Amino acid sequence: GTGAWGIKMIKIENVNFAYANANSGALHDISLEVQPGECVLLCGASGCGKTTVTRLLNGLIPHYYEGELSGSVLVNGLQVPKAELYETARIVGSVFQNPRSQFFCVDTTSELAFGCENMGMPVETIQARINETTKSLKLSTLLGRSIFHLSGGEKQKIACGSVSAMEPEVFVLDEPTSNLDINAIEELKNTMLYWKARGKTIVIAEHRLAWLSGVCDRAVYLRNGRIEWELPMQKLLSFSAEQAATLGLRTLSQKTRTVPLLQSSNSQENLVLKEYCFSYNNIEVLRIPYLEIPIGSVVAVIGHNGAGKSTFSKCLAGLAAKFRGVAEFDGVAYRRKQMLKASYMVMQDVNHQLFCETVEEEVRLGMSAENAENTSAVCEQLGLGELLQRHPMSLSGGHCFCLVSRKRNINF
Repeated sequence: GTGAWGIKMIKIENVNFAYANANSGALHDISLEVQPGECVLLCGASGCGKTTVTRLLNGLIPHYYEGELSGSVLVNGLQVPKAELYETARIVGSVFQNPRSQFFCVDTTSELAFGCENMGMPVETIQARINETTKSLKLSTLLGRSIFHLSGGEKQKIACGSVSAMEPEVFVLDEPTSNLDINAIEELKNTMLYWKARGKTIVIAEHRLAWLSGVCDRAVYLRNGRIEWELPMQKLLSFSAEQAATLGLRTLSQKTRTVPLLQSSNSQENLVLKEYCFSYNNIEVLRIPYLEIPIGSVVAVIGHNGAGKSTFSKCLAGLAAKFRGVAEFDGVAYRRKQMLKASYMVMQDVNHQLFCETVEEEVRLGMSAENAENTSAVCEQLGLGELLQRHPMSLSGGHCFCLVSRKRNINF
């Protein structure tokens, strides 16, 4: 279990870490060992420390995220905190929650080659790596494409491909399925199985757990920056829904759950959309001749990655400058500028919507005086009450979502 030379692939010993300017530590006396070829899940509620552990492994702590660090972090014998990032990058490949944050090129083929080029590989080797990665991860239909025109799922596939081409010993993934549909998640699972079959070591921090059956060997549960327990993955997946909820985990079953519907509003009013159309470079990607949305309802817009969901949302919120169409409510026609004032959109990458130095200032930003009086109560409801003086960019992804979604009243 420790490899031919008796060395653990990952060995974290007595690590404590506190982000700079944070009131309390993010990790407390963390110790973890991972064997070569093992796939380990990091799980727990938002803010428990999962992402911070991944940053220890890929060197982003302390080289990018500064703070007070003690303890030892060894990956394949390399002291990661003391090593240069380029040294760590040869051993550890990272796939982030938002793949766009790790892109450097504007087209997909160049992105697949970028990591290998940075490592100084010969052109022939780089081409061979790209060919092998394209074949193994089924990326041929994505070659030569603009990064900006890819869906969330397609971007994630390119991110995985660019890391895979470098052939690191360790893959670290931080909530890679947060923006993926069911089919894209299945493709990611196949990618991880491919890495595992090649003897690679994988550490994944994730909220969605059911899809990892047959992939992960062990689950490590964190709470408040501490490792509380470790279990075989199949043991974790046998937990009841009640046990999972108590631990702050999402459903562990792959079966679809039904949710009781709220009593529908008696209102007969509808938001009517007419001739909603949008094009990218003269290529039409959205056409909705007529659609009625009941006022007071919750409507799910579904479809595969790339189907047009985000484009539709941007048009509806008035964020797409060149779309054609009109929304009518109560006899009044709303065009783009009117919808921009009457609606609010929580984006896929919430970091684009954070501007202030503290959570409290962020929540109050753009609020009316009347709504601002309820800041404390709203933050308590969303689990942000103890984080009011934290910098928004220091929060977990789940806490950031809660923060952005409550910054103002939403009319549409």
